Parts: sequence; C-alpha cells; structure tokens
Amino acid sequence: MRTKAIFLLSLAMLCANCSQNLEEETVEPNALEGLNLPDSWYNYANPDLPDHFLDNDIRRIDNTPTNNQITNAGATLGRVLFYDVQLSANNTVSCASCHMQAKGFSDSRTRSLGFEGEETGRNSMGLANARYYNNGSYFWDERATSLEAQVLMPIQDEVEMGLTLDELVAKVQAQPYYEPLFFDAFGSSAVTADRIANALAQFVRAMVSYQAPYDFGLVAANGNSNARFSNFTELENLGKDLFFSRRTQCSNCHETVAFSGDRARNNGLNANSTDLGLGAVTGNQRDNGKFKVNSLRNIELTSPYMHDGRFETLEEVIDFYNRGVQNHPNLDDRLREGNNRAIRMNLNAEEQQALVAFLRTLTDQSFISDEKFSNPFGND
Repeated sequence: MRTKAIFLLSLAMLCANCSQNLEEETVEPNALEGLNLPDSWYNYANPDLPDHFLDNDIRRIDNTPTNNQITNAGATLGRVLFYDVQLSANNTVSCASCHMQAKGFSDSRTRSLGFEGEETGRNSMGLANARYYNNGSYFWDERATSLEAQVLMPIQDEVEMGLTLDELVAKVQAQPYYEPLFFDAFGSSAVTADRIANALAQFVRAMVSYQAPYDFGLVAANGNSNARFSNFTELENLGKDLFFSRRTQCSNCHETVAFSGDRARNNGLNANSTDLGLGAVTGNQRDNGKFKVNSLRNIELTSPYMHDGRFETLEEVIDFYNRGVQNHPNLDDRLREGNNRAIRMNLNAEEQQALVAFLRTLTDQSFISDEKFSNPFGND
C-alpha cells in the first residue's frame, strides 16, 4: 500500500501538464510505518458474493449512493479512520471502541462508554450489512438520513468522541499516515469532513456478512429457503421453518437474506414509551416507541439486545416475542392478533430452542476474523 501511494505521488509530480500545486502532494517515505496495511488493497469493492446477495430483492434495499460507491482505496482509508483514537477529543476511543469486530461490530456493554467514561444513551447495534436498509436512515431513532451523515455524529457527540468537525479535520491532517491514504482514495491529500464521512461510510458498507451456515445451506438448496438444509440439524431446520412461518412472522420484519427491516417499528417492549425513539425525531406521536429494525446477521454475537440492552440472551428475546409483547398504541400490526391484542405465539420449549438455534446459523466466523475489517494499528 505504501509503495503504491508513493509511486502515485511521484508520478503525479512528473506530470508537466498538471495544474495542481504538486509540492503539496509529497509524502514522507515512512508515513505509513506502523500501520498494518497490505501492499495491494484488500477487495472491498467487489467481494465474491453468492447469488442470493446479487438478486433484485437485496439490490433494491442497498442504500449505497451513486456519489459514494465503495472503492478499495476509500474503504482502506475508512478502516484506518474507524480504528483511530485520534478521532476523539482525548485520544482514548475510536469508532471501533463501541463497534468491535469480535462482537459483530457491536459492544458487550448495555451502553457504551464515551471518551471520558460516560455512558451513551442507547445500546450499540451491530454494523454487519448496514448497507442493506432501503430507507437509508441510521441510529435506533433514525435521526441520521444517510450513513454518510451518521458516521460523523458520534465524533461530534459530547459524550461519545467530543470533537467539532474543524477539530476533527485538524487532527486528521496532523497525522502523517493520512496523506497517502487520502491521495489514494480521492486523488489529492486534502482532508475534509465530507471525505472523512465518505471513507468511513465506504468501510461500513463494505461490512457484508455472507458466509454463515445459513448461506451455505441456502446455496446447497439452490436458493430455496423453504427446503430442508442439509448442513442444519433437525432443531435448526425446525427453527428456520418457524422463522419463515405466518405463526411467528419473524421474516416479515427481518426481510431478505440481509435479515434487516424496511423502516422503524414499535415492537411492544413497553405499553407506554419510556424512550420515544423515532417520535422524538419527527415529533409525531404515532412514531413514539418506534426503533430501527436492525439486521439479524451475527445476532448471536451482539448481545445485549434491543435499543436499551434489556435482554442478555437470545432465549430472553424469543421468550419476549412468544409471550411478552406489550400492547403499545403504536404496536406494529404484524405483532397484533384478534381483537387488536398483542400477539402471543404460544411456542413450546422445543420451538423456542429451535428459533434460537436457527438465529445462531446466522453467525459468520469468517466475517468476524477477516483481516480487512481488523484493526490496522495492531492494538486491539
């Protein structure tokens, strides 16, 4: 990577017709020393996805904008930014502090800790397959209208990372390793907040999880999710059947092979809202208690669960949906049954265990160990 960057800068300096002031594009020979980056870029832009990640159902919910397509150089820059503690006011936390690869890019704490040790307002959600959410809004309350907007908000948050955008740009400019990375990603070494946002968003969108046991089973079944998967146990197959059944309607909220939602919904955690969620953003009472429906990919790893981290285990989550859904005024229709009551699935013990077993087939060990998503500073 370093060799390529220096070569490109040297080539640019030799271009007689270049109107740019190329004296500003020189780079110290050892600028990238200390960073664990490959000589050739990792493949972020065109991973070898299975067919079920290439069909129309998944393409239509991809929120990647035309003006910020994933590039290998851009995502590489995003990777460094994601793990860099220089992006916090006192150089103690990075994006990865609250989104850890081993945890499916979530946090094991109910609420994460900011740069001065204060707790954040909500639980940290996993980032796998974040690009597959068609309304393109982020955070539990969907206050960010794009991933490009979202990635800058924690950096500016007074609890999380504590920088202004001007301070962010100045700190990034001061690190010598960013000059060649910005040049490779954008054609010049200029650092701007927009470029930082674009690179971070590219890295997060590159986090596609597609090598779980479920994926191998689906490929073997020629894309038929209703077929018996040969690599599943009987319990896992039972859980799959239940997940896609009308009885549970799990797949109506967690759609496509991304197992993500289409918009914020109220899932009946409380009869009355203690956290307004989307309602606090829109000011519309009909949105009270609605929260983003995140992907279930790697859900086994991302405990605790829900926006407030109230459930420690998947067993608790399934038990809640089985018999604990509250009849909130804004409860999603998919969780209602006759006489406008909150749903009761009446699953027996084996069926509940089966759903948990199925959810664990969405764990992608390759994803959580893939070096291209790991810490390039080597200090996990």
